[in-house]
Amino acid sequence: MLIRMIGTATTVLLLSSSVFAQSSTVTGAAGGAATGAIVGGPAGAAVGGIVGGVAGSLLDPPPQKVITYVQQAPAPTTKVVVKEKVVVGQPLPQTVIVTPVPDDPKYAYAIVNDQRVIVEPSSRKVIQVIQ
Repeated sequence: MLIRMIGTATTVLLLSSSVFAQSSTVTGAAGGAATGAIVGGPAGAAVGGIVGGVAGSLLDPPPQKVITYVQQAPAPTTKVVVKEKVVVGQPLPQTVIVTPVPDDPKYAYAIVNDQRVIVEPSSRKVIQVIQ
């Protein structure tokens, strides 16, 4: 029974992580713990806090100077088009070239399907899609 509650809590948290895509680690951990407690009691709160904290830390919004840089960076002459939808939290395909942000190597960017995206360079996970 406890294992099922933990599994349910984890599933709920993973599904709800897109809602908290712009949350900080603290907010992710707190939200995860609260959701876990509702679904699975004290054990769910513990698991939810861990899962929420990890999800929050991976998706912290980049600083405004990084967003501004990516907005103003010149677009490449060749367009990059992929079949997959560009989604926050998901990695870009290996065929997409990501360019490091010069003043902040924690971030890189790409222009895919006419969308500018900020990614985490080592995992290639999309952190933010610039509208």
